[in-house]
Order: sequence, then structure tokens, then C-alpha cells
Amino acid sequence: MSEKPQLELFDNPSAARDYSITIRCPEFTSVCPRTGQPDFGEIIIEYCPDKLCIELKSLKVYMQSYRNRGIFYEALTNEILEDLSSACRPRWMKVTSKFSPRGGITTEVAAEYTSNRRAHRDRRDERK
Repeated sequence: MSEKPQLELFDNPSAARDYSITIRCPEFTSVCPRTGQPDFGEIIIEYCPDKLCIELKSLKVYMQSYRNRGIFYEALTNEILEDLSSACRPRWMKVTSKFSPRGGITTEVAAEYTSNRRAHRDRRDERK
């Protein structure tokens, strides 16, 4: 398997504030590992950046690296979350994959990441 493209990052211009970024990749393609047929779907990335944000051109190249790769929906959703959250260390991130119907069945997979700092603050707020 070839090496994954490098994700580029930039400094969060408003790191003191919680805000959300939503990125939609509506033309995502991968390959079914069982049948070898192409899978078409949309990947939605939602995150609250901490110190770094994801640069979009490098994200596009990263997403295109799945084009000819055989991988199950569940694995690719969690792999994308792991790669992106490891790179930019957001306060919170959610990756959702929504795949086009195959045999009359659609699939949607969502995976979430929460930083330890964010989880600690949320637990503290719940006790108030």
C-alpha cells in the first residue's frame, strides 16, 4: 500500500473561541473490498479546532487517496477520524460517511473524537 498524502495544517486564527467547521466531500469514492466495485458517498467532517486547522487542498488529496483502495465503510470512517484528529488535535471532531444505495441499502457511519481537555471541561460543566 502506498503512503498516505501529508495533511497540511495552519494556525487557528481564533483559538480562544469555540466554533465549528464543517467540511463536505460529496464526491468521495473507494472500492468495496469484497466485490471490487466502486463505492460512492459523501464524507462530512465537523470539528471544533484547537490550535490548528486543516488546509483544504491537502485534505482533497488525502481523500482522493481512497479512490482505488478496498476498504469497508466502518474502517474508512474511523481511519479518517484517526488521521485527521491525530494531525490537528481538535477540541472535538465527528466524521460521518454517507454512502449511495447499493442493492437498495444505504449506509451511514459516524465516529467521534473528543480531546481530554474538552471532555474534562464538559464533565465539570455537568456537575454545576
